[in-house]
Amino acid sequence: MRFKTLNLLFIVLLIHASCSKEDTSQLAPPEIPVFQTIEQDIPIYQEFVGQIYGFQDIAIRARVEGFLEGIHFEEGSSIDKGKLLYTLESQPLEAEVAAKMSKVAVEKTALAKAVSDLNRIRPLAEKNAVSQSDLDSAIALHEAAIASVEAAEANLKAANIQLGYTKIYSPITGIIGKTNAKVGDFVGRSPNPVILNMVSRIDTILVEFFITETQYLHYARRNLSQEESTDDNKQAAKLELILSDGSFFEHKGIAEFIDREVDPTTGAILIQASFPNPNELLRPGQFARVKAEIYMVKNGIAVPQRCIIELQGRYRVYVVTDANEIALREVTVGPTVKDFWLIKDGLGPGEKVVYEGLQKVKAGTAVTPVIQDIKLTF
Repeated sequence: MRFKTLNLLFIVLLIHASCSKEDTSQLAPPEIPVFQTIEQDIPIYQEFVGQIYGFQDIAIRARVEGFLEGIHFEEGSSIDKGKLLYTLESQPLEAEVAAKMSKVAVEKTALAKAVSDLNRIRPLAEKNAVSQSDLDSAIALHEAAIASVEAAEANLKAANIQLGYTKIYSPITGIIGKTNAKVGDFVGRSPNPVILNMVSRIDTILVEFFITETQYLHYARRNLSQEESTDDNKQAAKLELILSDGSFFEHKGIAEFIDREVDPTTGAILIQASFPNPNELLRPGQFARVKAEIYMVKNGIAVPQRCIIELQGRYRVYVVTDANEIALREVTVGPTVKDFWLIKDGLGPGEKVVYEGLQKVKAGTAVTPVIQDIKLTF
């Protein structure tokens, strides 16, 4: 009886095992999130460290020697063109002007005498009452007196110009900085006169940065190819400015100056770009990163970085074949673009790349691909 019971139990177990195998074989392959590749034009960007300058940065210097007598503005404020900034002592130059005026008066008196002598001698010479040499002498003295008056007046004008330099006005409208001298300091002495201050126009700012020779060639060729393009295409090729806090400056800029030569010691060339700065947020001396489009990859393929498996400098991805099986594929990668990696070789358009669960899949496994709605936008 006991033997029959064991046989019955064994038969039941065999039936259950066979049913379990049938249930397992009927299970659907697991769903795997995948990214489907597409061809698109992909701009390649690079960031460069740049320094900010004002659209105009004008150094304020004293053009004559003297003691600083007055400061007539608030440091760090906005000033208009022609605003009086500084006054220097003027007494020595006023004395010089007075002396030059006196010299002009003396020379004009001598000219008046020379005119009178010539007017008196000329009629007598016509009547042969005086010699020709007397007339020639009077004419020479008259011309010399005219020249002396002109020289004296020129010296007076120069002295007045020097006197005018004792008052220093703003050459532009902008923001002025801190004065590098105090009232009572002696300024303007050569050969190293004190730079009193700087005035900067910052409604537009300039950013200078360097690029390599290779990057310059990409940039130059692209510009040549765009010479016949529309204004809209040129408008799209603007620069972005990333500030020190990581934020993007709200206004975009354009490269408007390239230096004439590549520095042979560094292999780099200077680029100057301008950015609108209507709110005057940016100031000269700041550092920022310039994000520039270096070149455009036509019909490029990019996949999310999380799809890439890197091991000892080699890059691989899991792809889902047409038979819905996992296959391991080696790829050649290029630069990163946002959260994507540009694929140079190894993938074509329309392929399904495993997006999640890379640690759980292996080659040859049957899966059900679920395409994720992930796009690379610019």
